[in-house]
Parts: sequence; C-alpha cells; structure tokens
Amino acid sequence: MTATIRGKVVVVTGGARGIGLATATALHRLGARVAIGDVNETAAKAAGEQAGFEVAGKLDVTGRESFEAFLRDVENRIGPVDVLINNAGIMPVGLVADESDEVTRRILDINVHGVILGTKLALEHMLPRRSGHVINIASLAGESYAPGVATYCGSKYAVIGFTDAVRVENRGNGVDFSLVLPSFVNTELTAGTKGISGFRAAEPEEIAAAVVRLIGKPRAVVRVTWQTGALLGSRKFLPRRVSEAAARLLGGDHLFTDDVDPEQRRAYEERARGN
Repeated sequence: MTATIRGKVVVVTGGARGIGLATATALHRLGARVAIGDVNETAAKAAGEQAGFEVAGKLDVTGRESFEAFLRDVENRIGPVDVLINNAGIMPVGLVADESDEVTRRILDINVHGVILGTKLALEHMLPRRSGHVINIASLAGESYAPGVATYCGSKYAVIGFTDAVRVENRGNGVDFSLVLPSFVNTELTAGTKGISGFRAAEPEEIAAAVVRLIGKPRAVVRVTWQTGALLGSRKFLPRRVSEAAARLLGGDHLFTDDVDPEQRRAYEERARGN
C-alpha cells in the first residue's frame, strides 16, 4: 500500500479538521505529497504546519476562482494532482420548516456544488493525462433519511447519484471515481447527537483508512462502518412501512430533533451556518 501511495499528489478539501485532516495525515505518513484546503485559512495553515503538509491554505469550494487558484498553486508547487478528495461538507440540523433559505443554499452550495465543481476541475487536469482519481465523501444519509436533516440527506443523495453518473461517463478514460459513505463519525459535525441505538460511531481514522485502501485499489463505493452500512442499505429492500417502523424503533425519528443537545452543538452550528 505504501508503494502505491508514496509520491502521489493528493488534495483534500475541508482538510483543516475532522475526516479531512485525519485522511490527509494518514496519506502524508504513507509518503503522499499532501495539500489541504479549507475555507478557514488560519485553521488550514495551522494544521498544515503541525502535520508537515506541503501545501495548506484557503479554499472555498463554492467558488470556481478559489478552487482553480488552489489547484494551480498545488500543481506549481508539488506537481500534477493525482487524487482529489472532495471532503468539505456541512450538516446543520433542524426541521426543514424552520430552515432559512440562506441555510438551505449554503448546504447545497458546499455539499453539492462544491463536489461537482471540484470534480469538473479535476477532470480538466486528469483527462488529458488519462490518469487520476476523484474520491467524493458522501454519507450513509445519502442512502437513507431522517427527520431533522432533510436538506443534508438530499445533498448526499445528490453526491451519490452525481458520482456514479460521472464514473460511468468516464469509463475507459483512465480516471477513477469513488464514493465513501460514512455513518456517524466522532467529529464536530455530529456534536450533540447520540447516533443510532446499538451501533457505534466511526472514528475519523477509520474513514481515512478506507480512503487509503481506495487509492491503493479503486472501487465504486465503500461504507464505514460496514455494520451501519448494511443496516441502512437494507432499508431499500424492505417495504417502506416496515423500514420506517424499524427506524423508529432504533430512535431514527428523533436522532436529529429531540435528542440533539443544542449547547454541545452550538459552536459547530454557528460555523456551519456561516455566522
């Protein structure tokens, strides 16, 4: 695995914390030339300096100019991008009836448009070389649904459909496309929530390990944890009434509503909402 990754130029969006930082760190330790971008330039530079990444700086995934400039800087400094990991994403929680239009647009702009834009820009660089790998971090919420995260679920459904379609469009072009579908992960994104009853949350390092394996051996999709992936994936094969009754028994109707601790979640929500 180390031989497969050593020397590869890897860009991670949303790389200043959480899954992005864990993934960048794991790849750096295996010899990849890592660049992290984050909308929080201060956090990105601090993380990059501490971990020893070769490039760390400002990246707003919603803006073409920002994304193009970041990729251009990476190529000028460390070489053509071999792997783009579209990791940046947000998950404000609350009933959709209470969700402002500004928050809705922000979720879709970062979670969906950012992934599409990053993928398009990566293709501009990778297709002429007939080489590269785009890994889009979606969510098991893109194969399921729950009250309190309706727009987030919709955004992740979109990422899954988009990635699968682009993968088929580019079959035989030398560029690989992969999806990573995490369950609950112990990061700020899930602060103040309890997770699914009877199923443990994943650690960021587990998602990072899945990405490492994908780079070594590309495949269309990987779910982490596999137990939660099997549980949520099975819902599509059950009658809707049975599936939703089972979700209620596991607490799914109030994971992101009544069970949320607003104080534990306050700092993340303010940042996610752009306050």
